[in-house]
Amino acid sequence: VPEHFGEVKTRKQQWIAKTEAAVKDRLTKEIAYWDHRSNALREQEDAGKPNARLNSNEARKRADSLQGRLQKRMEELAQEAKLSPLPTVIIGGVLVVPIGLLHKLQGRSAALPTAPIDTSISAARARAVIMDVERHLGFVPIDRELEKLGYDIESHIPGTGRLRFIEVKGRVAGAATITVTRNEILYSLNKPDDFILGIVEFDGDSHNVHYLRRPFQKEPDFGVTSVNYDFGELLARATSPS
Repeated sequence: VPEHFGEVKTRKQQWIAKTEAAVKDRLTKEIAYWDHRSNALREQEDAGKPNARLNSNEARKRADSLQGRLQKRMEELAQEAKLSPLPTVIIGGVLVVPIGLLHKLQGRSAALPTAPIDTSISAARARAVIMDVERHLGFVPIDRELEKLGYDIESHIPGTGRLRFIEVKGRVAGAATITVTRNEILYSLNKPDDFILGIVEFDGDSHNVHYLRRPFQKEPDFGVTSVNYDFGELLARATSPS
């Protein structure tokens, strides 16, 4: 807390110093202008040449008003500079217990996950694997996952102008299912000759890659947003990448 308070106080004091300088410069110039204007108008009035639009009293009032504003603003900034830390208040806490430890204490065996633990990281890892496979096959892959087109990788076939559309799924070996979105299924049915379901089967630090063409046979029912497919059944129909 002391270190943080010191940083905040230093930044605040620097800001206040700059603000004070700017306010003083602007208002002091305005006060000087109206003070000079009041004196000049007073001399004209004494000489019998009053200004019909502005008299010396009005000019003096403006100078005095600006002087009051300057004093008030300086007092406000002085109050802002008076900082003091409040006592630390703890409003809550979190105890994180690993699920593996809970299973161990309860005498239970850990369940086999159906997907890599960090979905976003495992998905990126699976796409990187497939893109590397595509390059080795002589194609030119581009990651389009963020565009949500119904596939993850667009792979160019050199010299033909044709494309391969690859939806990538990464799963732990032995997983029960693979989840596919409605959009992915529809795209595969619209591009049956060009669509590939690329499956990366993770087993610790190693992995196996499987390619499945024409993976889906029919459209999902209306209102269905995703479908779970049997992982083993898909692998049984898949082949080596080509």
